[in-house]
Amino acid sequence: MQKCTGIRQEPTDPLNQLFSLHERTGSGSMPSAPSSSPSLTEYESALDMAQSLAKRITGHLSQAIAERGEASLAVSGGSTPRGLYAELAQVAIDWSRVFIVLVDERWVNPNEEGSNETFVRQSLICDQAAGARFVGLKTADPAPTQGLQEVENRLASVPYPFDAVILGMGEDGHTASWFPYAQGLKEATATHGTKVAAIEAIQSKVTGPLTQRITLTRSALSSAREIYLLLAGEDKKRAWNEAARPGPAEEMPIRFLLGDPNSPIQTHYVP
Repeated sequence: MQKCTGIRQEPTDPLNQLFSLHERTGSGSMPSAPSSSPSLTEYESALDMAQSLAKRITGHLSQAIAERGEASLAVSGGSTPRGLYAELAQVAIDWSRVFIVLVDERWVNPNEEGSNETFVRQSLICDQAAGARFVGLKTADPAPTQGLQEVENRLASVPYPFDAVILGMGEDGHTASWFPYAQGLKEATATHGTKVAAIEAIQSKVTGPLTQRITLTRSALSSAREIYLLLAGEDKKRAWNEAARPGPAEEMPIRFLLGDPNSPIQTHYVP
């Protein structure tokens, strides 16, 4: 069994965890349907958020396996979901029936710096979840535009819609690799079309030098049963508050989901 390389946090006292979640959300329950205005659930700690969402997501996956024999989970890179992945990897469901798909990828090879595939393999596809069926987005082609058809072919075997999607958001309002005013953003955020798109982002402190990306599209993600947007820190919350207000979606692309009344997106936040 592949062992996870991330450090799993020690659990808090269950009664304290329940109290802190109830105190922050008002009821302790998480929204399960979209509303006319985006909602945000706040947690006492990163561990509270990770444990709560891990229970919810593995419930979705188990239900899908019972109903159709297999399940699908789309996951993002970044530091915010690391704790959630550590919790998911400890849950003993039938991971051999679960497809884990990257939401997006930098155009770098696995094991190179910046690879989301390497991060997900080390932090999620390990321990109990080592048998999950991983679907990566990187090909041997020199540019993402040239690898699109191969990736579409890989995704053809994945059960749709996704049973759960885990997203993050940058301070610039991007999610997945939908960067503000990026080349390819129109294709990536179309309501109908392919499952993946190539992106050439405008270089910034958020993108760093790796501006060539491949990403799942709005068409692929918006039909998911549940979309979990994870945020950590006051800067991300300020950006989310701005994105939740009306404005050009190309300026803060998370608005393509937050502003869609049919999108099953939920925002989960830890200070």
